[in-house]
Amino acid sequence: MCFFYSVATNKKAIQEVFNAEFQQDGFSPVAEANGFTHPYMPIITNAQPNLIIGANWGLIPTWAKDTAIAKNTLNARIETLTEKPSFKEAINNRCLIPATNFFEWQWLDQKGKNKQKFSIYAQQEIFAFAGIYTLWTNPINNLQYTTYTIITKPANPLMAKIHNTKQRMPLILNPQDHNNWLNNTPIHYFQENYNIQLQAFPINNR
Repeated sequence: MCFFYSVATNKKAIQEVFNAEFQQDGFSPVAEANGFTHPYMPIITNAQPNLIIGANWGLIPTWAKDTAIAKNTLNARIETLTEKPSFKEAINNRCLIPATNFFEWQWLDQKGKNKQKFSIYAQQEIFAFAGIYTLWTNPINNLQYTTYTIITKPANPLMAKIHNTKQRMPLILNPQDHNNWLNNTPIHYFQENYNIQLQAFPINNR
């Protein structure tokens, strides 16, 4: 799974990697985004691939009556994207989610009372999670919100050792596949043996 990640870099660097411009001023580096607070984070959508826009983490389907579902839609399993009601309508609303690293906790005992926190990096200083997004209109005030979820896949050997309970990991895209994801390349292309090299470093528990 992926519930915590960083965008610990500057605006210019993100723009250069994704060949896109921020739609609005005011971006500040994010040391550790907590998905359960539904932060407003930068994404690049297939509708506007030349723009970096803001969106709330936690996908809200267009049919939702309120935001309550967002706590359950921080991640979406790639294996069931086309089946789950929350995600299947957004399967072609693809987005890139810039990041510099993410965090996972390894259980050191069977009940998870003792855990070791890891920070995980890709070879690229700035990489992209694969995501999907929605434009949700609040029925109470008619305001529109962009919301997103991070796609997950079965863990590779490194992540299976760290995420040793559910053995999942976020789908991190190889740079050459950024456009393939945005251009709605079939989901199966990103399954099975699709992988990217990662490094993990233990950090002090908190």
